[in-house]
Amino acid sequence: MPSAFRPGARVGLLGGSFDPPHMGHVQLSREALKRFGLDRVVWLVSPGNPLKPHPPAPLAERVAVAEAILGGHPAISVSDIEDRLGTRYTAETLAALTGLCPRVRFTWLMGADNLVQFHRWDNWHDILDRVPVGVLARPGHRLSAQRSVAARTYADARIPARASRLLGSAAAPAWCFVNMPMRPDSSSALRADGRWGSKT
Repeated sequence: MPSAFRPGARVGLLGGSFDPPHMGHVQLSREALKRFGLDRVVWLVSPGNPLKPHPPAPLAERVAVAEAILGGHPAISVSDIEDRLGTRYTAETLAALTGLCPRVRFTWLMGADNLVQFHRWDNWHDILDRVPVGVLARPGHRLSAQRSVAARTYADARIPARASRLLGSAAAPAWCFVNMPMRPDSSSALRADGRWGSKT
């Protein structure tokens, strides 16, 4: 297990293909640490995203670039644990991690663009019922995220933004949406511009 997963720690998990990692991921993680009362944020670099039609760059390459971008940040780290656990979906990963580390207080982190499509994720109810979820604003998705299927279904579990620091210690189901200064960085845009690998 990553050293960040120490008993009693409030750990935010930011999952994704990170294909490629960019400064938007860094900014979101820094905001999550402040806004949700977390001790650590761990980037879970996935072997592949089941919702995407094309495979990502090699896992080792994405992990190496992520670590380089973070530059040894004291509270943000990178893990390939999904590959080592053999899990393919977020619900599976969280079930495994909460079983292996029952004394760690995990919070799932996502951008608002992911909340819009969250109801398409495998066993998405299980994710929200297992760990708190922190949602951070992304360009163009503030309103659509807050009107999403998941947001409406779990309206009673929403923690107001003014109390966002309670999220890291909250019992599931609980979720919170916060605004943040936004960057235009996008992994898909970087790939389309030819600034990452050879994919289009």
